[in-house]
Amino acid sequence: QVQLVDSGGGLVQAGGSLRLSCAASQRTFSQHRMAWFRQAPGKEREFVATTRWNGGDTFYTDSVKGRFTISRDNAKNTIYLQMTSLKPEDTAVYYCAVDSNYSGTYWSPGTYEYWGQGTQVTVSS
Repeated sequence: QVQLVDSGGGLVQAGGSLRLSCAASQRTFSQHRMAWFRQAPGKEREFVATTRWNGGDTFYTDSVKGRFTISRDNAKNTIYLQMTSLKPEDTAVYYCAVDSNYSGTYWSPGTYEYWGQGTQVTVSS
């Protein structure tokens, strides 16, 4: 069982930056896929970024390419989402997720078995 704790959200002006963190309760192995999703009010949960624990297979949704960076610190069992040039449309609750089977499509929420509790990001215009 993997437990995930999201943190780092907050209120920021457009153009600002935030770094989200996701601490895992146990060492996740190289075949595990880690991801960030987000969900805005009234919308479905959408894929943001993913990477494997060994840093391979890193992908981003088009709307955040060049602005967001997913990274990990294996010694701390933690992944990060560095967000820059934030826009009001980035406002959402952000969730980290783990796929321990490395199966299914990386952009689908149903692929992931474990989820953090979410952290609110609000970008004001």
